[in-house]
Amino acid sequence: MRARIYQPARTAMQSGTAKAKGWVLEFAPASAREVDPLMGWTSSTDTQAQVKLRFETREAAVAYATAKGIAYDVVEPKARKQVIRPRGYGENFATDRRGAWTH
Repeated sequence: MRARIYQPARTAMQSGTAKAKGWVLEFAPASAREVDPLMGWTSSTDTQAQVKLRFETREAAVAYATAKGIAYDVVEPKARKQVIRPRGYGENFATDRRGAWTH
């Protein structure tokens, strides 16, 4: 049973970095999914695929995996480029503005 420790990416509905600072320990699927011939649903006999453990830090996730004897791979997150535009939208409402704000 192998696990993957990673820092989840933010969702498409997030513009900031809130709720994207924790780490997740997720088990790799042990068996393939099967399609039910009658209903067409996909199912699996692997119950570990449903388990996602959340941790505050990477070290806590690694310590948990080593204490429980779980083999793991750590996936390092990619650094996000900061988007800072000079004189952006917030500058429309600045107090040092010289002209009238127009659309």
